[in-house]
Amino acid sequence: MRLYDPKEIEEKWQKVWEDENLFHVGEDAGKQKYYLLEMFPYPSGRIHMGHVRNYSIGDVIARYKRMKGYNVLHPMGWDAFGMPAENAAIQHGTQPAVWTYDNIAYMKTQLKRLGFGYDWARELATCDVEYYGWEQWVFLKMYEKGLVYRKNAPVNYCKLCSTVLANEQVEDGRCWRCGEEVVQNELTQWFFAITKYADELYEYANKLPGWPERVLNMQKNWIGKSHGVEVDFPLERGGLLRIFTTRPDTLYGVTFMVLAPEHELATELAHATPYEKEVLSFVQKARSQDRSFRLELSGSKEGVFTGAYAINPLTNQRVPIYVSNFVLAEYGTGAIMSVPAHDQRDFEFAKAYGLPIVVTIMPEVGAEDKVIDAASMEAAYEGDGIMVNSGPFNGRQNREAIPEIIAYLEGRGIGKGRVNYRLRDWGISRQRYWGAPIPIIYCESCGVVPVPYKDLPVKLPLDLQIKMVGKSPLSDYPAFYRVNCPTCGREARRETDTMDTFVESSWYFLRYACPGYDQAPLDRKRVDYWMPVDQYIGGIEHAVLHLLYSRFFNRVMHELGFVSVKEPFANLLTQGMVIKDGAKMSKSKGNVVDPDYLIQRYGADTARLFCLFASPPEKDLDWNDKGVEGCYRFLQRVWRLVIERVDTLKETLPTIEQDSASVENKEMSRLVHMMHKTIKKVTEDAERFHLNTAIASIMELVNAIYKFVEVERNDGELRLLKGVIEHLIVILSPFCPHITEELWQAVGNKGYVIDHPWPAYNEAYVQEERVTVAVQVNGKLRDTCEVERDLDETALKQVVLSLEKVKKHLENREIRKVIVIPNKLVNIVCDTN
Repeated sequence: MRLYDPKEIEEKWQKVWEDENLFHVGEDAGKQKYYLLEMFPYPSGRIHMGHVRNYSIGDVIARYKRMKGYNVLHPMGWDAFGMPAENAAIQHGTQPAVWTYDNIAYMKTQLKRLGFGYDWARELATCDVEYYGWEQWVFLKMYEKGLVYRKNAPVNYCKLCSTVLANEQVEDGRCWRCGEEVVQNELTQWFFAITKYADELYEYANKLPGWPERVLNMQKNWIGKSHGVEVDFPLERGGLLRIFTTRPDTLYGVTFMVLAPEHELATELAHATPYEKEVLSFVQKARSQDRSFRLELSGSKEGVFTGAYAINPLTNQRVPIYVSNFVLAEYGTGAIMSVPAHDQRDFEFAKAYGLPIVVTIMPEVGAEDKVIDAASMEAAYEGDGIMVNSGPFNGRQNREAIPEIIAYLEGRGIGKGRVNYRLRDWGISRQRYWGAPIPIIYCESCGVVPVPYKDLPVKLPLDLQIKMVGKSPLSDYPAFYRVNCPTCGREARRETDTMDTFVESSWYFLRYACPGYDQAPLDRKRVDYWMPVDQYIGGIEHAVLHLLYSRFFNRVMHELGFVSVKEPFANLLTQGMVIKDGAKMSKSKGNVVDPDYLIQRYGADTARLFCLFASPPEKDLDWNDKGVEGCYRFLQRVWRLVIERVDTLKETLPTIEQDSASVENKEMSRLVHMMHKTIKKVTEDAERFHLNTAIASIMELVNAIYKFVEVERNDGELRLLKGVIEHLIVILSPFCPHITEELWQAVGNKGYVIDHPWPAYNEAYVQEERVTVAVQVNGKLRDTCEVERDLDETALKQVVLSLEKVKKHLENREIRKVIVIPNKLVNIVCDTN
């Protein structure tokens, strides 16, 4: 008998698929399209098991949908710009482009070795000039529409990466990529006006039923939509201080104001006063502090008095103005009213600096044991209740009074109701080399001048030496930055910052639809055929970064007339991590499993099967070497099941009886029932991404077939056997495509199993065959029950012991044993009393 040799089989079929261009796809108006996409990888040098798992999930669904008759687009590319390439270039004395393209070549070989069915004709790398050149074109269009602007602003800065980070790229006060602590700097930056789409991005999050609720909540929380009121507090020395609050019901309790260190009035109010030196020192210190430290409720709330006062417009009381580290410039107006009786941060600050506390909300009768007394408060009362010390609103329920308070403020011209957002515009300037150049020129005479469209692309020079310095190396490369102004012709300077690499990943899914198109960034006709992406697969860590940016960028492309749909991804699956020894696989922890080793030892089909079988896709996968061995043994069983009788099967015409009355015997009947149940289970599970349970049901079918072939079979039974085995091969093929292609042809079929239609199941066979079982206690009939035929003994005992009549007869009796005659009788032997 021919032995199972994964390497030989897999390399054979991978070559056939490539030679036949089997996964190339084009637009077909006569077919329903299905666009399946996994988040593309960064070409770091080697794929890891997280890639294997992610892309195996996607490949199963792509193959399944193709067999269901869909026109399936399943592309792959490379998120190729970024810091690691620069770091590697410095470490190894090479160029980022060389390092990147070498890695792409190797990783592409690895992906092909796993048998993933990608349309490689659509491959792209974001560092290709053909790609980022069109991105520059879009940048200019956004600039014309007012969606790109430049300003001086406080920014998050990573010293190790020597570049600016967007707020979304700071995680617990550290750089999302290298983990270095982030500090605050002030730089002139380019911004995308994502806030113009804040409301639409927020509201459309409620129109994405195919997305995990967790991801939608993370995006909505980040956008941070809140309803409130802007209130103008007169400054004692002239002018106004505007604040935004969602709690106008506490305005009568304002006893001090707080400015963010970045607020324009933070130093201006203290100018030429005895407080100026102390304020300037504090502002400088606070601006350098990490954002997450400043936001942390339990962190130190430091502040300094500016020497200035505002007037509470409702009480006419003087309230001192402080600068504190717990207020951020990007929230509201960068200034807050402080109500220490009803906000814990304000309470702690007031206690620390000896500021007054005025209670304006009392718990309703019965809600608390006693009335709140400001002098004895140990914490802020942040609950709802009845308004007190609140002028005409005394005695009102605080939440019910809010609309009237806003109307009162608007009527007196001191406030206006509005909606506020936590989201801030996306800073895209990066002081690094390996990224898309920003197509802007600076001229002393003409100012900021966009690069003319005819001069695009602005190409990244590939011959400069990379250094680890705190600015873009392009700024030290005259051949790049020296340029004549396109408007006046005088000597000018090119922008040396590059774009945030998240810009490239915000539209690549659109370019896959029309690779090679050279008239515009996108071909509207082809894009509209494929978009939106029907199923997107990637990690939860991209919920607020890539996914939010992609939704924004897709809207920009919609407004530019390149795509009809506003939302890019109809459905989203966030797969879990791969865990080993209790931690996420990583080189630093020394717990990685090399995919190359796994493929060499067990084969790609085993690697795929284990990643799909060991855990539901959305859950973390706990690595288990024995589980890998078990999957390998299963495929060997499938191989032997077919190859041991291949000569007979090859000469046998397959048949599947569709009428149970015509099936020749009960064993055949059970096998047919099992086959149809398995097809139904795998079909339903594939639609729901329950791939682990789909595989489990296939394993059960294999067991049933082995049981069927334990005895020699006649011609009719052999025809049925071949029919069942062919169906087994077809439904296993999306998971393990190499072994199934080999077995498909081994049993005498022509063509490819990937081109075979997905089998239908007969509902008549899917219904469980049930039998009536007699239930005895000490030999006397006490009840009967209907159960599934061939139910295992453990399950049958559980059913019987749950029957009310049986429980009554067993009351206060000890069961000695349970005798089971399958499908007929259960006799419970117990004590007599």
